[in-house]
Amino acid sequence: MPIVLCVLGMVLVGSSVAISQVLLDYPLLTGQSLRYTVAAVVLFAVARLFPRLGAGSSPARPDRRELAVLTALAATGMAAFNACVMIGLRHAGPAVVGTIIGAAPLGLALLGPMLRGAPPTLRVVTAAAVVVGGTALVQGTGHADPVGLLAAGGALAGEVLFTLLAAAVLPRIGAVRVAAWSSALAAPLLLVGGLVAGEAARARLPTTIELGALASMAVLTTVVAFVLWFVGLQRLGTERAGMIVGVMPIATLATAAIMAGDLPGAGPTLGVLTVAGGLALGLTASARPASRAASRPWRVRA
Repeated sequence: MPIVLCVLGMVLVGSSVAISQVLLDYPLLTGQSLRYTVAAVVLFAVARLFPRLGAGSSPARPDRRELAVLTALAATGMAAFNACVMIGLRHAGPAVVGTIIGAAPLGLALLGPMLRGAPPTLRVVTAAAVVVGGTALVQGTGHADPVGLLAAGGALAGEVLFTLLAAAVLPRIGAVRVAAWSSALAAPLLLVGGLVAGEAARARLPTTIELGALASMAVLTTVVAFVLWFVGLQRLGTERAGMIVGVMPIATLATAAIMAGDLPGAGPTLGVLTVAGGLALGLTASARPASRAASRPWRVRA
C-alpha cells in the first residue's frame, strides 16, 4: 500500500508538467505562491476536519526545532526548487534538467541511511543507480550552458532535501500537517522571490485557463500528491521511497505522449523498462535489521 501511495503521488507530480505549460506567460514565482497559499488553506482545513488522516504521534503544533526544519523544507524543497527549475529551463533543455533531477533516488539511497548513522545498503544503492539510468533514457539528452547545469543541480538538491527534511518531522507532525505547514511557509518565500525578480511589474489577474491550472496544481499536485507521498514516505523510509521519484519522468513522458497522440520512441521505452527493473530490485529488498539508534528518524539538534 505505501508503494502505491508514493507511485500515485509521483504520477500526479509528473503529469502536472503538462498543466504547467499554460502558465508560461504568468509570473512564475507569484503563481507558485498563489498555488501554495490555496493548498495551505485546504490542507489546514483537512487536518482540522479529519484529524486522524495522515496524523502523527502528537496533535500539538510544531516546536521550534520542527518549525526550523519545516522552514528549511519550504525554502529548499519548494521555493528554491521552483526557482532553480525556472532558471534551469532558461539555460538548458527540459531533458537535461529532468535528467539531473532524476538523480534524486541515488542521493536519497546514499544520504538517507547516513543521516541515521547506518551505512547505505548495496542493493538499494544499486537499484537507485538503475532507476537513475532509466530516468536518463526516458528524458533523453539536450543542450545546456553552465548556468543551466548549476541551476539543475540546485533543483536536484532541493528534490533530495524535500524528502529528507520531511522524513525528519513526519513521525510526530504527520503527513497532512507537514504538507500544510510547508506550503504555508513556502507561499511568502515565493512571493518575496517574485518581488525580487521583478514580477510585480507584470502582476495581473490570471486568465480563466491559468486560474484553472493553478487550482489544479494546488489541489492535485500539492494537497493530494504531497499527502500521498508523505504517508508513503513515512512507511517506506527515504531510500526505498526515494527510488519511486523515478516514476515522475515516466508520468511526464506518458502525459506528453497522450497529449501529442504519439507513441514514445525506443530510448524512452527502454528507459521505462529500466526504471521498472530498478524499482523491482530495490522495493523487494527486505528491511535490514538495524540498531535502535540507527532505526530512529534523524533529528536536527536545536
